Amino acid sequence: MAVSTKTQLNAATPERSVETTAALSPSSLYFNREFSWLQFNKRVLQEAQDETNPLLERVKFLAIFANNLDEFFMIRVAGLQKQLEAGALKVSVDGMEPCEQLAMIRHELLPLLTAHANCWQRDILPKLKSAGIRILNYCELTNRQRQRLQKYFAQEIFPTLTPLAIDPGHPFPHISNLSLNLAVIIDHPEQGEKFARLKIPDMIPRLIRIPGDGKMSGQNRQNLINTRTVTYVLIEEVVAANLDLLFQSLPIKASYPFRITRDADLEIEEDEASDLLSCIQESVGMRRFGFAVRLEVDKTMPKPLRVLLMKNLHLEPYQIYAVNRPIGMANFLELTKIERSDLKDRPFRPALPTPPMPGEDIFAAIRRSPLLLYHPYDSFSPVVDFVLKAARDPNVLTIKQTLYRVGVNSPIVQALMEARENGKQVAVLVELKARFDEENNIGWAQALERAGVHVVYGLLGLKTHAKICLVVRREGETINRYVHMSTGNYNVVTSRIYTDLSYFSCDLLMGADVSDLFNALTGYSRKDNYDKIWVAPGSIRQRMISLIEREISQHQAHADGYLAFKMNSLVDQDCIAALYRASQAGVTIDLQVRGICCLRPGIPGLSENISVTSIVGRFLEHTRIYYFHNGGQSDVLLGSADLMPRNLDRRIEILFPIEDSRLKNLLINQVLQIHLRDNIKAQTLFPDGHYQKNAPAQEELRVHSQDWMLEHPGLFFAHESVRDKTTCQMVAAVQEESPLPLAFKEEQKND
Repeated sequence: MAVSTKTQLNAATPERSVETTAALSPSSLYFNREFSWLQFNKRVLQEAQDETNPLLERVKFLAIFANNLDEFFMIRVAGLQKQLEAGALKVSVDGMEPCEQLAMIRHELLPLLTAHANCWQRDILPKLKSAGIRILNYCELTNRQRQRLQKYFAQEIFPTLTPLAIDPGHPFPHISNLSLNLAVIIDHPEQGEKFARLKIPDMIPRLIRIPGDGKMSGQNRQNLINTRTVTYVLIEEVVAANLDLLFQSLPIKASYPFRITRDADLEIEEDEASDLLSCIQESVGMRRFGFAVRLEVDKTMPKPLRVLLMKNLHLEPYQIYAVNRPIGMANFLELTKIERSDLKDRPFRPALPTPPMPGEDIFAAIRRSPLLLYHPYDSFSPVVDFVLKAARDPNVLTIKQTLYRVGVNSPIVQALMEARENGKQVAVLVELKARFDEENNIGWAQALERAGVHVVYGLLGLKTHAKICLVVRREGETINRYVHMSTGNYNVVTSRIYTDLSYFSCDLLMGADVSDLFNALTGYSRKDNYDKIWVAPGSIRQRMISLIEREISQHQAHADGYLAFKMNSLVDQDCIAALYRASQAGVTIDLQVRGICCLRPGIPGLSENISVTSIVGRFLEHTRIYYFHNGGQSDVLLGSADLMPRNLDRRIEILFPIEDSRLKNLLINQVLQIHLRDNIKAQTLFPDGHYQKNAPAQEELRVHSQDWMLEHPGLFFAHESVRDKTTCQMVAAVQEESPLPLAFKEEQKND
């Protein structure tokens, strides 16, 4: 089987197309997950191709596309490759075997790689040059510029290089994951043509600024530009032009850049690990030694050299990707540090809640009314201030918090350590298994432990993805609980670029639920029934399906069934099946799924009442909102969980209800509504799997949801009496030109 499978894969043509909607059968009801992800990354690429985006923002999307693809190969493709090598016949929800999926991935990816290269070479690169940002080939430099680079090379780069010969006396070297390399061909006078590998140092920026044009990027990563015109050269070209210093007295015939991608999905035997932290530290260290899954080579690399690399890396031809230079553009994100505001999105100032009433602190403000924030349009500082105030308040007894991705220099972690110094009881669950953040989280866990914080590393077999903070405070003769829950991480940096909803409450039952959940996370409690919050594993899937079924019953009784979900990904087969049943019953369903969507909308007799859109734009859409009309007595839930098996079965997740009528109606009418009516950045998913960009009809109101939110921040804490009249006019105009389902209209009446 192995031989025939590899022959099929090397042909690079899938046996069947996932884009064809066949007769209704289990294998034709769902999109393949990997196919859907590739369509998402295609939408990222389209943002780079969109000439209405500022030039350096387009560069950012090119880099994001490349970085996404690196992670996709390290995790998803590596997983399929492991299944293939093990002879597994496990099929995906759409019925594809691992070999079919690998063939499909290559088939779909090749044109995207070509489009990515063309976007850079033919479109963005010339426009950067016209804007005064020149990225030149070495051959384009003047003699004076070359002399300056030669001096820089000798001082800064040469000491870091280690050429490795390949011959019987020099075995093929280990090539680390995602490292950039040069394959050097040498014309040895006695031994003939020889091959050497040279790793490009990753501690020096990929784009080197020409010396004499301000400070060099190698000397100062943060000071990439001081003038309106700047010139860069790729580091691999600088190294290639100076190979004679490394291979002295030997003719250099040619050199070709290449890069490999390795399996980076950690396999942690948690049940056998006596110390989870040490186990993960060791596993992270082994990531660079995972098996190779992709080899990227320059298109000009001769076939014999490709074969040599392929054989030594134990790869097959279908795993080789010959691409135009430059190879691996994720680190081109460096260019966005250039101080050119005219080539970037216009800056904005996030809104802050109005100050509490005289003498009122944040706890009193939350007691008066729950608070909801929409980041990045609303500032993240109230979240930091909440934890910091709790750390310094003498009446606060205990702080408990989960941390998934907190980033570097985290003020949240600093506040938690300060709380412990101030004598509070502090317990923190730091999820060490947060992919690609393991090392950072290990560092924070150790720092918190040194400060005396009770640190839990996570639960065996589960990732803790829920974002919750509990503050226990003495107030007179009583003990009150304050909770913060969010759809996003406690990360100041990502709060500026991810859209997330952040909720503060002192609801008694919700506080008791969160307290019980922390007891389960830090101890051995097995509570699985909560009054208000939904928790996975356990209840989220069942309760989600139950409310979908309730909507079917309501529609059968009142003909007003409506569901609107906004999420990152939709993969779970049971939830999709429930949505299909609702569509068949006549319930109108609007789904906005930023990334993977395995549901096929628009299939007659199955999903013709379901519409699916996706928004990819300036900010990464990260919110999870689940709206159930329920005959006008609506339920709205927010939380950390997408409808994916990993979220519902293998992660600790929460969804929580928004019960305050004012906040609920604002969520429905001025968040969900605006995003669902976006006709500038939104794209609609069709039954064959392709997406088409929405466009306003002639004289139709243009709705760009992210721009609208930027222009109307503070939706949830502006008093009705002072709310911008333009906001109300905009909402009314959207309702008039794109009539809402009955569900939204009734909610509007109750506002």
